[in-house]
Amino acid sequence: MIDAIYNGGLGLSSEVWWTAAAWPVLWILLKIVVILAPLMGAVAYLTLWERKLLGFMQVRLGPNRVGPKGLLQPIADALKLLTKEIIQPSASSKGLFILGPIMAIMPALAAWVVVPFGPDVALTNVNVGILLLMAITSIEVYGVIIAGWASNSKYAFLGAMRASAQMVSYEIAMGFCFLVVIMVSGSMNLTAVVTSQASGMAASYGLNFLSWNWLPLFPIFIVYLISGVAEVNRHPFDVVEGEAEIVAGHMVEYSGMGFAIFFLAEYASMWLVSIVAVLMFLGGWLSPIAALDFIPGWIWLGLKTFVVVSMFIWIRATFPRFRYDQIMRLGWKIFIPVTLVWLVVVGGWLLSPWNIWK
Repeated sequence: MIDAIYNGGLGLSSEVWWTAAAWPVLWILLKIVVILAPLMGAVAYLTLWERKLLGFMQVRLGPNRVGPKGLLQPIADALKLLTKEIIQPSASSKGLFILGPIMAIMPALAAWVVVPFGPDVALTNVNVGILLLMAITSIEVYGVIIAGWASNSKYAFLGAMRASAQMVSYEIAMGFCFLVVIMVSGSMNLTAVVTSQASGMAASYGLNFLSWNWLPLFPIFIVYLISGVAEVNRHPFDVVEGEAEIVAGHMVEYSGMGFAIFFLAEYASMWLVSIVAVLMFLGGWLSPIAALDFIPGWIWLGLKTFVVVSMFIWIRATFPRFRYDQIMRLGWKIFIPVTLVWLVVVGGWLLSPWNIWK
């Protein structure tokens, strides 16, 4: 259907050379809007879901004043932040101060270019999708460093250094998790990673969820989830903005929409980490049992992603904040060795007669 719409538009615009050249560009822009518009809505309402879920866990109501059951609260928050004054420190680096928030949120949005929502349903279905995903998301650390440096504040600079060290540390563990999934899937294409989970002994009996990567790669799955929480600076790894220590970290000098962009970048990254976890370990758009195959794949993808992103909030309500030295020790002395060991184990498994990924 998507190809039919594109070919129809191409046929209508082919009469004049400049319209024929402009249609492919316009088509790409339309697809970007179709992806980003719901994503920004999901980012905004994830803030409401977090406050509601935390309220439920703590036996309180949460937002319930703006709109029916508080459903308009994210819109009210957006209007409030848009109308707040943006104060820029006089001694800050003006251009870099503005660039910091942009570089923080853009990778979390741009990475969706390779995320498939179904078989061959992606903005760009490239064969090195996982590599491109890692390359794009690694840029986010520059936004943090630039924001801390450009603020010309010791608190902001210390917070930026601490945040960047944490992000880089857990990116290494996540990179090894990606590598293990690439080994068992035989491809860096995210669509191929999902389709490779549709086969296996359990899938032949209709129990698709037992053929997904989460079961044979369970330690890697857990390492990825915890590393994802640390990578997006969520509780209990949120020492980046430890209010009792360094005020608000690299964001301390930002106000109004500048601060809001950093805030939204965190929630956009939560959605991205969650959907990548679903694609790599939880079967993507595949149904858990064959009897439910009549439900569209995009619904399964959305439900699984929602469950994973809700786990971020559940973790926030459960665990106390770690000390910074504990966070760094976990990343360097536990997760990286664990992923390296499992890299060797899976490599031997693939070469053995008991290879389940043939």
